[in-house]
Amino acid sequence: MTEGNFVDYIKIYATSGKGGQGSTHLHREKFVEKGGPDGGDGGRGGHIILRGDQNLWTLFHLKFKRHFRATQGGAGSKSRSTGADGEDVYIDVPLGTIIRDADTDEIIVEITEDKKEVILLEGGKGGLGNWHFRTATHQTPRFAQPGIDGQEGWYRIELKILADVGLVGFPNSGKSTLLSVVTAAKPKIADYAFTTLKPNLGIVEYRNHQTFVIADIPGIIEGAAEGKGLGHRFLRHIERNSVLLFLIPADSKDINTEYDILLNELKKYNPELLDKDRLLAISKTDLLDEELKNEIKQTLPKGIETVFISSVAEIGLIELKDKLWKILH
Repeated sequence: MTEGNFVDYIKIYATSGKGGQGSTHLHREKFVEKGGPDGGDGGRGGHIILRGDQNLWTLFHLKFKRHFRATQGGAGSKSRSTGADGEDVYIDVPLGTIIRDADTDEIIVEITEDKKEVILLEGGKGGLGNWHFRTATHQTPRFAQPGIDGQEGWYRIELKILADVGLVGFPNSGKSTLLSVVTAAKPKIADYAFTTLKPNLGIVEYRNHQTFVIADIPGIIEGAAEGKGLGHRFLRHIERNSVLLFLIPADSKDINTEYDILLNELKKYNPELLDKDRLLAISKTDLLDEELKNEIKQTLPKGIETVFISSVAEIGLIELKDKLWKILH
């Protein structure tokens, strides 16, 4: 999947189908005089339906189709026959997708289950045929109801990645390298201040053939909660993670300051993120001797468990997996 193929935000315009017209038919048959009304009802218009699909992980398949329109219900006919219902339109989305009203920003629904179907827009009801309007004083009504119009509107579809562990750190903190070493994912990696432009997911193989999912989310910069850099596009994905793994390189000027900035950006975006379990990994520790490592240990943030790792030298990765698995379970 190339960088441009990961799409986590789209805006669509959807229209459900109009209900079918009721029939005004009067019964006509040889040897039957004044057969009376027998017009059937119109069929309902087609629904616009959202459907979860666990095999999707991006909204790319919707990128070039922004308008969705369901068909109109069929008209009623003689012998009280109901018209055919309009054809429903299904919009398949990845698990972890939320749908908002584009005008009010209100969240309409969240899709988190495979095959789950939610009607976004109901089709209009079909009109009643003249059969329903006969009375003792009006035995041959020559009118019927028209179908009810469908609904329409603009909607925003946003993807929040579902993963067990989310990697949190500044650009060039080693998140992509760690993901490439502990999983089969192949994210872009650079030796300069470079930020991933799309989330990458990988499956970590643990003991006894057990696994968990880890996501490398685009790097935070100070001010991300206000929309700087990738801003909310990054922070949105962290909300679905069970554990937050903070990654700060050993050659950082001040580990405590970096950790506080990262934590503050999460707090400003959504204070509930601070309720998630957290683990701090000090990366690039192959550059350290024991004396430097002990010095760093004295200055680490309080109240969070820490592990020293090196993705390149594969130092501390087993310990990291053990700690993550313990937190997850």
